[in-house]
Amino acid sequence: MCICGNEKDFNECCGGIISCKRSAKNPEELMRSRYSAYVRADGRYLVKSAVKENQVEEDAALIQEFSNSVDWLKLDVINVTEDTVEFKAYYKDEETIHVLHEKSNFILEDGIWKYKDGELYNSKIERNESCPCGSGKKFKKCCA
Repeated sequence: MCICGNEKDFNECCGGIISCKRSAKNPEELMRSRYSAYVRADGRYLVKSAVKENQVEEDAALIQEFSNSVDWLKLDVINVTEDTVEFKAYYKDEETIHVLHEKSNFILEDGIWKYKDGELYNSKIERNESCPCGSGKKFKKCCA
């Protein structure tokens, strides 16, 4: 299973995109590869997969530092359109589980899908949701 939650092997799914052996076919593939890159703390890929105007090399080290300071738990894709992907990415720091809820915008740049920007939502994990840690228990009975 891939880091992003797909049934495919990592190398057949996100790994080939991150290693530049192939390009993402659509925004969802790119978003999933970017989540996998966060899990792997691959700041270089995250900078490279953004539109040219947002590629700041210094960001790669900051991304790597953040990604290495948390445990990424899971990714839920909520809605996909032609050029947007809404998702929730769950991660745990030293004390609590957080959810990053974003609607990401993507564009084709030189024939390759790139991350443009996103709208963040102020979301929280509901008490009766399945716990993102993967225990199978409700959040309120587990990590809450």
